[in-house]
Amino acid sequence: MDPVRSLQDAKPTPFWLDDPGRPQALSALVGDVKCDLLVVGGGYSGLWTALIAKERDPGLDVVLIEGQEVGWAASGRNGGFCAASLTHGLGNGQQRWPDELARLERLGERNLQEMEDSVKRYAIDCDWERTGEIDVATEPYQLDDLHEVAELAAGLGSELTFLDRDAMRAEVDSPTYLGGLWDKEGVAMVNPAKLAWGLKRACAEQGVRIFEHTRATDLAEHGHGMAVRTPYGRIFAGKVALGTNVFPSLVKRTRAHTVPVYDYALMTEPLSAEQLASIGWQGRQGLGDSANQFHYYRLSADNRILWGGYDAVYHYGGRVRAEYDHRPRTYRTLATHFFQTFPQLEGLRFTHSWGGAIDTCTRFSAFFDTAYRGKVALAAGYTGLGVGATRFGAEVMLDLLAGGRTERTALEMVRRKPLPFPPEPVRWIGIELTKRSLDLADRSAGRRNLWLRTLDRFGLGFDS
Repeated sequence: MDPVRSLQDAKPTPFWLDDPGRPQALSALVGDVKCDLLVVGGGYSGLWTALIAKERDPGLDVVLIEGQEVGWAASGRNGGFCAASLTHGLGNGQQRWPDELARLERLGERNLQEMEDSVKRYAIDCDWERTGEIDVATEPYQLDDLHEVAELAAGLGSELTFLDRDAMRAEVDSPTYLGGLWDKEGVAMVNPAKLAWGLKRACAEQGVRIFEHTRATDLAEHGHGMAVRTPYGRIFAGKVALGTNVFPSLVKRTRAHTVPVYDYALMTEPLSAEQLASIGWQGRQGLGDSANQFHYYRLSADNRILWGGYDAVYHYGGRVRAEYDHRPRTYRTLATHFFQTFPQLEGLRFTHSWGGAIDTCTRFSAFFDTAYRGKVALAAGYTGLGVGATRFGAEVMLDLLAGGRTERTALEMVRRKPLPFPPEPVRWIGIELTKRSLDLADRSAGRRNLWLRTLDRFGLGFDS
């Protein structure tokens, strides 16, 4: 069957958000309000910040504003991989913070467990499954890479399970698989939109005042605090936490530190019992292949397969636009790769296709900053691994606003920012050259060309 035919009935909308249980949007802010803490952004970053602020001090008056609806952007569109890693993987962490990596791994493990505890405490129905993730080798050279990661993890006291070809195919069966590396404890699968909606409910129950369809348009000092303008009013706050991520920051000097990269995904119809049996996958782990241009995929609660990744698209000028949310060319590529991976599922249809913008930075993991003499804090640059790391980022922002030194704020990862991206057209040329070089490396047994080796030398390299 032509893979394109599998797309003919796919709805151009994120599967997770296409839910009859989606909560009603709350009213926009009209008029002026005062609060102790204003949180800007209704994705994971803002929701965790508001909730943890109330947990730390129940008497704190917290307001959260969101320009659209809670969870509508990256927090409701992602693959639902909730990882313990704060550094976008061990390799990236080892390259950038070798002296802190053991501590960062410990903090990440604690953060993931605290997320799981919060899901239980607030009775958030988000299909949470602590099944782990397998990095799959589909080319011989990738097996060596997986062995290196396993050795690095062992040196840090973590155990990752290496799977040879037969063991890998016993977990999930694809003719393309040569082996795998299973992180059994460090990743949970989750329905991302339900997690965001559950956090919204938890925030409201703890007394957070939430206003949707309320975009922050301006940020300025006001007396001893801050003032934020919105389309229909103003908010006067003692302190402000910015969780706007991919959208232009209200602290303008940090805008050059992130760029929006578009990622795309497909969702299949539910697999029958026979179809599921043909590929195994009884463990329900998340999966991702080990190429530079990689795919990530997982099972939903009703046994659909989410299949995403591969293309990462940057548009000249770094604009975030609704028309970029769909890219039929990429959907065609994803569908083709899906059936190459699982030929036994020929005839399966896709029901949803969608995309969205990810905020990335030159170190591929979150960075932090303060402004206005410590009255404003921000976190951004999660690079697609924010489902779990945003909770840690919320803790960091609240620590920074409190002004005291903590284990988190003492980290070099927190104290130092990544290099900014250069202005256009150099930015676009550099990103395109990097993407083409990574594609070439995938087709050349992982060999990195001069451009990639140069980026590696200056601490700007990345292998996925």
